[in-house]
Amino acid sequence: MDDLVTRLRRGEAWAFDRAYETFHVRIYSFLLRLSRRRDVAEDLAQEVWLKLARHAKDLREDTHLSAWLFTVARNAFLSHRRWSVLDVSRLVIGSDDEAEGVSPDAGPDATHEARETAARLERALGRLPLASREVLLLVAVEGFEPAEAAEMLGLKPEALRQRLSRARTQLAETLSVQNRAAPNPARRTLEEKT
Repeated sequence: MDDLVTRLRRGEAWAFDRAYETFHVRIYSFLLRLSRRRDVAEDLAQEVWLKLARHAKDLREDTHLSAWLFTVARNAFLSHRRWSVLDVSRLVIGSDDEAEGVSPDAGPDATHEARETAARLERALGRLPLASREVLLLVAVEGFEPAEAAEMLGLKPEALRQRLSRARTQLAETLSVQNRAAPNPARRTLEEKT
């Protein structure tokens, strides 16, 4: 990636294309989960790429490109949030056509279970406060090291560890509440048979 930053600084067009190809899905997904709206995520992702196009020549040689892009994405979201009233009722995440992490050979039951698990996790994540949601997305979903995430969020490493721990606890509690509230189809089927 260091070579990519060097080439971006030189203004080489293919370097921008390569950066986009490498990071656009992750940036969009991050923004979608933060905003919980496709239209907002699309607009903000476009802002990220415009900012890279405008400021690529100004990147420092030691720039960690993914951290820079996610910081720009987060700042774009925070700016949008300050100036807009989000319509939370239009939560649209994921696609029913894809159950990520499921083998193509998996049967319909495994595919259905994976989709249900992913949907429960997305709902629980969406119910968390923004600070908790963004730290989980950066560390658990995007795979940034806690020190990198701390820098992106403007936190000291210890503060990030505390926020991450609190976010994991909140997520576990939210999932637990969802699981208790959800009807158990296996139990219902058993009760119908008896």
